[in-house]
Amino acid sequence: MVAEWSWTSNGMIALYIVLGVVVAGVAAWFVMRRTLRTRIDVQRQLRKDPDISDWLVVFGWTPKVLYVPTMAAAVLAAVLMFLSESGWPIVAGIDPKVVGGFWFAIFFVNLLIEEYNITIKLLLIAIIGTGFLLLWLHLLGWVLPFLHLLTHLAFSISGMGYLLIAIIGFLLLAIAWVHGLFYYAAITPNCLDLHVGPTEAGEQVGREDYNTKIDTGDFLERLLGFGRISITFKSNTRPPLTMLVWRVEKKAEMLERVRAKFAVDHPQVPRPPASPQEIGPAAEPPAV
Repeated sequence: MVAEWSWTSNGMIALYIVLGVVVAGVAAWFVMRRTLRTRIDVQRQLRKDPDISDWLVVFGWTPKVLYVPTMAAAVLAAVLMFLSESGWPIVAGIDPKVVGGFWFAIFFVNLLIEEYNITIKLLLIAIIGTGFLLLWLHLLGWVLPFLHLLTHLAFSISGMGYLLIAIIGFLLLAIAWVHGLFYYAAITPNCLDLHVGPTEAGEQVGREDYNTKIDTGDFLERLLGFGRISITFKSNTRPPLTMLVWRVEKKAEMLERVRAKFAVDHPQVPRPPASPQEIGPAAEPPAV
């Protein structure tokens, strides 16, 4: 039986909502495109500036970006679960609890990276302590019961559940990236520009009124390529600014070059007209 078509049906109402959102987005883009000033536009302007050879534009990522390994593991686990549910021969007999255990282990490590500042010293102490614990359990004959106890922590999630976890995580990262388009810091040899908003709103701080610091003390965080750039101001009324950045080794090198230089604006002086001697002898008219 074919459903009757109606302008007020649920399908048409959903279509109206989608079209309204699209039209509103396009209209907002045409109205605001000449007033928007993003981080990408500032980078393009600095790249074309002949008087500035070194500069750095950075924004702060949300700490949830450290969960990218967990999101990637969730995508892989979702693929395995979907293949297992479809009866694919290679993964047909896979245990969902094993997949859930591995995913939870990756999540737990990411949780430690986000919540605690794990230095190399602390990591070595944890490894040695775990080794002594296992040795002590071995002497008492409790290693296998202890490992068997951990199997009770295993749990299973459906493929759609893993996929939903990954989608939510990547959506949070996309929101943080869009936020970083309008809230960022542009560091040049002469000053620091703090931009707050989608337009030209911002604040300029002279190079002598702030200091910068690179923090890569978290060893596991550094293994993922992340670190922190801290900006402290001489004015006590302004709180310090700390940003979690990716590829911190490259940004630290660029920041060192920027802070070591001082840019001087060289005005473009118009060239005077050439003298007759520079032009050379006038060409003789052709013979008739």
